[in-house]
Amino acid sequence: MNDSSWGSPPRAGSHAGAQSGPHSGASSGYWGPTEQGPVQGAAPAGPAYDAPEAQQTRPMPIVPDVPAHGGNQDDDRGATRPGGPPFRDDTYRDEEFRHEAFRHEAYGNEAPRAETFRHDTPSAQPHAAVPQNPEPMPDAPQPAPAPQKKSAGRDLGAAIGVAIGLGVVIVASLLVVKAVFVGVIAVAVVVGLWELTSRLQERKGIKAPLVPLAVGGAAMVVAGYARGPDGAWVATALTGLAVLVWRMTEPPEGYLKDVTAGVFAVFYVPFLATFVALMLTADDGAQRVLTFLLLTVVSDTGAYAVGWRFGRHKLAPRISPGKTREGLLGALSFAMVVGALCMQFLIDDGTWWQGLLLGLAVAASATLGDLGESMIKRDLGIKDMGTLLPGHGGIMDRLDSLLPTAPVVWALFVLFVGSA
Repeated sequence: MNDSSWGSPPRAGSHAGAQSGPHSGASSGYWGPTEQGPVQGAAPAGPAYDAPEAQQTRPMPIVPDVPAHGGNQDDDRGATRPGGPPFRDDTYRDEEFRHEAFRHEAYGNEAPRAETFRHDTPSAQPHAAVPQNPEPMPDAPQPAPAPQKKSAGRDLGAAIGVAIGLGVVIVASLLVVKAVFVGVIAVAVVVGLWELTSRLQERKGIKAPLVPLAVGGAAMVVAGYARGPDGAWVATALTGLAVLVWRMTEPPEGYLKDVTAGVFAVFYVPFLATFVALMLTADDGAQRVLTFLLLTVVSDTGAYAVGWRFGRHKLAPRISPGKTREGLLGALSFAMVVGALCMQFLIDDGTWWQGLLLGLAVAASATLGDLGESMIKRDLGIKDMGTLLPGHGGIMDRLDSLLPTAPVVWALFVLFVGSA
């Protein structure tokens, strides 16, 4: 089909054909003569092309919806396409044919020329139609993940080695000379204070004065062993006062938070540790301290062993996600059994049922002490208070259960068998 069969003649005096550019013959839709004479390149003049006859619009031929493929079909520029297998984009091209015919019928010679199909270029390649709403491909079966082995989260070998070494030092000093064990307590207090004040300054910018804390903390432990409870109370009050005065030598900015942290450190570390020295003053003081240490260690071990193997329900997930209710039951069971044995065979005038109550109290206080330090570490944004003990962290990470348990055990010993 040719563009010569489309369109209507222009009115007299129209210059649309002259201004349509080099393709005006293809776009005007009328190749007949005008009042100025025959159009260059038009068909020969004859009766069918006389001007009077051409005033009437020639009928628009019907464009088939789908051209017959395989033959020579005209495109919108009068070019022929070689015959061959049907193209996938014929449907889109026929739609453009009908659209072009409509524009010629509506606008005549002023109808804009359709843009060249990009599929007509020699480099164009037929493209596959994109399916609408394709079926989702089924997911390929994934291999089942390998079961992960539970991990303790620390170097267990190093932790066991350090624990054995500390145990030997403590038991040797405890059973040989009590005064040496008092020195071990004082050293642990000083190192614990150093770790605590260092973390406070690093993470919170709080400068608790270490010098009065260290000197006063060691003095509190020695006073408790030498002078009993009265000496411990006096040393505690003097240490707190020393913290307030020492901080006055620096600028007043931050004074309140610094001294508050200092007084907190006095009561959290050396004051609680003093009750261990008070237990040591009794005639069977070495056995009392050994019972206190055994119950605390067994409570922690039972909680870890049972919780690691059977733990399913979190005890305090916002404070310490690793602790479980099953672990707490393990701590209670282990501590009560060992407490009954220790009270029956180590403590003078002690009975097994007192040991059950002692073990129950130790498991509760040790768990609360562990949670308390976990709360401090979460507020500081740290995992351990130090790195002095491989596999354990710092000294404070080992004192977290012992410190709050010491006054509980001392009070129960006084209640059950007296202080002498």
